[in-house]
Amino acid sequence: MPAGGRPTVRSRRLGAALRRYREAAKLDQQHAAEHIVGSKTKISRIEAGQVSARPGDVRLLLELYGVEDRNVCRRLEQLARDSNKRGWWLNYPSATKEEGYADFIALETDATYIRTWQPVFIPGLVQTDDYVKALMDLSLTPNSPEELDEAVAIRQARRQTIEEGGTQYAAVIWEPALTVPMPSRKVHREQLLHLDNVAQRPNVSIQVLPLCDWRAAHLSSHFVMFSLGPEPAPEAVAYDTTTRTVILEDLEEMTKHARIFEALRSAALPPGQSLTFIRNVLKGISEAEKDPE
Repeated sequence: MPAGGRPTVRSRRLGAALRRYREAAKLDQQHAAEHIVGSKTKISRIEAGQVSARPGDVRLLLELYGVEDRNVCRRLEQLARDSNKRGWWLNYPSATKEEGYADFIALETDATYIRTWQPVFIPGLVQTDDYVKALMDLSLTPNSPEELDEAVAIRQARRQTIEEGGTQYAAVIWEPALTVPMPSRKVHREQLLHLDNVAQRPNVSIQVLPLCDWRAAHLSSHFVMFSLGPEPAPEAVAYDTTTRTVILEDLEEMTKHARIFEALRSAALPPGQSLTFIRNVLKGISEAEKDPE
């Protein structure tokens, strides 16, 4: 059973990949089971993500299926190892309280490319601690000081995904998310300063979609798109509701969201102009500091 006692997004990804390669090889589950000296039930449960395959079994199955790409083999064997690892986020009760959030963090941690569209909020991976606290204060359900501290700690750990430079990150943000006044000018200023700093990283692209581009802004509500291999082809899309995080892994959904994101990037200001835009907003906030809060 995957870590945590239930199917995880990692075990589901591994199972889905093994099923695709088996079907491409035109082999049935019984044939696969005999090759690893297992049962058909075991293959079925592996492909459903209900149990994690051992790296050795993954290697044998890929050989049987005729998969010769060593990068693919290494990636899936590593995924088998990671499926049984306890993610750091499981140390925080709130990470598993909301349905889908733990799987979202696992995708974020494993991703090689992350692309996000945010029309209302600053994207999660570039939020400051005080911005997170301000959002928590808006909740209709009161949060204890411990819950607030935990939310900030989780966000700090999540930020390492792009701050360590291993993941390519691209965000398109609609202008109101940047310009509409935040709870205080201090929160607003520090959040935009952080965006300014992050946007200068070589693995980060921040683009601003102008307010006037209503059509592009309404192509879709917010979403985060993940690629998990060496190529940027999306493999999962996620979005939040008021009560849970929804993760989509259907190929048609991937294609649709990839087209939407490219349309948003084309309509948005280029990264350099976007940085200038953010700095101009910052300048306006700094000038307003002369007035009382």
